[in-house]
Amino acid sequence: MRPRIRLLIGDAVALGPGKASLLEAIGQTGSIAAAARSMGMSYGRAWQLVQAMNGDFRSPLIERVAGGRGGGGAMLTELGRDALDRYRAMEAQADAAVSDALDQFAMILKNPP
Repeated sequence: MRPRIRLLIGDAVALGPGKASLLEAIGQTGSIAAAARSMGMSYGRAWQLVQAMNGDFRSPLIERVAGGRGGGGAMLTELGRDALDRYRAMEAQADAAVSDALDQFAMILKNPP
């Protein structure tokens, strides 16, 4: 499992892969309930994560809005979109670093010093 990546947005906050995926799903579906269903998660658990994320930051990452598919709408705030973009960028950097390290290790195994 991917380690939590700490984002510095006002405060240093751990945003792990599960929370990042939930943010992404809410952004795509426009609903906490629909996002939970798409992830195979209960609405209660999704709402719990939303409250935890909103509580971790100085301003909310997710706002409830009228409408939406599948029971009440929700949308990412500007901070929520920024947090998700930063998380995905840091995740890509981590993947690239691991890939480079594995390539270097493979070369050492093929050609020991």
